[in-house]
Amino acid sequence: MTGDTLTIFSEFLGTMILVLLGDGVCAAVNMKKSKAEGAGWVAIALGWGAAVTIAVYVSGSMGPAHLNPAVTLGMAIIGNFEWALVVPFIIAQVLGGILGAVLVWLTYLPHFKETKDQGAILGTFATGPAIRNTVSNVMSEVIGTFVLVFALMMFGKNTFTDGLNPLVVGVLILSIGLSLGGSTGYAINPARDLGPRIAHQFLPIANKGTSDWGYSWIPVVAPMIGGAIAALLYIVIV
Repeated sequence: MTGDTLTIFSEFLGTMILVLLGDGVCAAVNMKKSKAEGAGWVAIALGWGAAVTIAVYVSGSMGPAHLNPAVTLGMAIIGNFEWALVVPFIIAQVLGGILGAVLVWLTYLPHFKETKDQGAILGTFATGPAIRNTVSNVMSEVIGTFVLVFALMMFGKNTFTDGLNPLVVGVLILSIGLSLGGSTGYAINPARDLGPRIAHQFLPIANKGTSDWGYSWIPVVAPMIGGAIAALLYIVIV
């Protein structure tokens, strides 16, 4: 593969790794009889930070390693990414998220049979609010994604030791998770939520309940708004 095809594939592959490892830690914590059962929020935040780091290392050798439609949109708005590739990137990211979620399901297959909590099962795949309040939930995702995208843009104004950037991005995800993630589970990435939610809908998962499509628009729309706001602020101040 060469050119645009390779960069699009890199988004698919990177997002698949991201969701496999990120939703993997959610499964490890949520699923009954898992060795990590009950490890808690700190383990999930650490796991997601590490997942992003590994995914960026994998994808970054072939492309820009956005792995997130909100990042792709933000980079296009500030002129650092071709608008023609925005839709192909987003499609690749969502498809990667679906495959990553399928692999999590296969990894923990017997544990789903042991888990009766439908909310815990859905929470292994997709995000949901601690307190369901539309305005608050939207604001939480907008703010978290704003921090993510704006920080990524500002990272580009700094010089890091070669190979260090993915580690810094992982720390950023960890920080957002620990500080801002308690309200909605910090999707901050439409592909990370939508792809696994689609997988949850169609996979024959034992004991699963609804995929909560009534909430699903928030972790898709709000991160895109947050990414766009971050890009506009970047344009104003840089």
